[in-house]
Amino acid sequence: MFSKYKKTAPAPKSNAPRSPDPDTAAPTEAEGDAKPEAPRKPLMRANPKPAQVAPKDKEVKRKEKLGEIKLELHKALLDNLNLAALDQASEKDLKAEITAIATEALEDMGVVLNREERTTLTQELYFEVKGLGPLETLLQDDEVNDILVNGPKQIFVERGGRLELTDVTFKDERHLLRIIDKIVSAVGRRVDESNPYVDARLSDGSRFNAMVPPIAVDGSLVSIRKFTQDKLGIEDLVNFGAFSEEMAAYLQAAVSTRLNVIVSGGTGSGKTTSLNALSSFIDDAERILTIEDTAELQLQQTHVGRMESRPPNVEGKGGVSQRDCLKNALRMRPDRIIVGETRGEEVIDMLQAMNTGHDGSMTTIHANNARDAISRLENMVAMAGIEMPLKAVRSQIASAVHLIVQVSRLQDGSRRMVSVTEVTGMEGDVISMQEVFRYQRVGLTPENKIIGHFTATGVRSHFSERFKLWGYDLPPQIFEPVAAQ
Repeated sequence: MFSKYKKTAPAPKSNAPRSPDPDTAAPTEAEGDAKPEAPRKPLMRANPKPAQVAPKDKEVKRKEKLGEIKLELHKALLDNLNLAALDQASEKDLKAEITAIATEALEDMGVVLNREERTTLTQELYFEVKGLGPLETLLQDDEVNDILVNGPKQIFVERGGRLELTDVTFKDERHLLRIIDKIVSAVGRRVDESNPYVDARLSDGSRFNAMVPPIAVDGSLVSIRKFTQDKLGIEDLVNFGAFSEEMAAYLQAAVSTRLNVIVSGGTGSGKTTSLNALSSFIDDAERILTIEDTAELQLQQTHVGRMESRPPNVEGKGGVSQRDCLKNALRMRPDRIIVGETRGEEVIDMLQAMNTGHDGSMTTIHANNARDAISRLENMVAMAGIEMPLKAVRSQIASAVHLIVQVSRLQDGSRRMVSVTEVTGMEGDVISMQEVFRYQRVGLTPENKIIGHFTATGVRSHFSERFKLWGYDLPPQIFEPVAAQ
């Protein structure tokens, strides 16, 4: 591979004396003193190996055989179990019932299994009846962050920021569609040919998205962003290296003094996690209303009202948008409004709320940096059909938004708060901003881990006086740049 970058092997030396060419000969070192030329480093890296699972043939055949047996046993369970009574049955009683039915069915089929195979089969059958089938083992794995299904035979997971192909599969497309329907019907939603995509959430709060044929060409596509049971606080994120203690002290002052904050970043960069952590600085005595498409926020305060939008029904009626929720929230005496993600016409009401007495409101937005986040807000205002001069839109944004926190998922899979930027006002027709903190990258380890550090930019906060009035007198040294160690 890459043969054009390989060094050609030198011709073998002959023992016979060689007569020099008088036209080309030049004085050289003695032959015995000549040093071999060092091999050149290839200019291109070898491509990384594709994700693959290579189980032994014997294990593959065994798994296929167990899959066929499990399918037959599942049919036997549906014929024999009282499905109406399953909700009241305990896990122990249900497993005992499944074991009894499975044992009888195996005897009728003439199949003999060892104890380990029987235990595994009982557990998988229990997951088929009460859980999400093959996905259940992945959902119970604490190391898995995302589950990505590309058809019935290909399931990826994300561990430690890296994607891995698992050996977990569904029997066929019908099996996968049955599990999808089980998830969406539990939250009052539907997915079929007329409505081939759906957003929902699992019982534990995990985010679920599915797209089915004919839109999904090679089988149904499913993505599950797992819900973390352990709420990550500011100290946890500092220990994980998501941001520094100085940034945490600054963000505490910003949230406590009711600055309006936008958390910006790409997909999977940690926007919701950062928003959850920032919300921990809100005083417990304040009334908070949250508005989301899919409820994911985990606020620790006592006085929290949660709202979730709803898609229209089959007839196209009954839909409740985020904007509808936001309009109603303004009439519910909130101290703060938190919108899970601003992506459409609700941006108008969000900016109005930030400008009209609901200081300390927060939301997330998809953008690559702070300047792009401002541009996204301008574009969403334009898409909402509001005819306003651009300068008026920018003036509204500049007075509504105080702080933009940029989070990013870096190439090694780590998530960092790469920038904290203040919106300081207008200069002519342009919104003026200043970066207060940033993540400075300095290199890459041989294992492709990013080397870097958090540092202040040396700019004093525009809101320093506001912080002092509220009792948050931050020491000047937290705004001093930090040299790389």
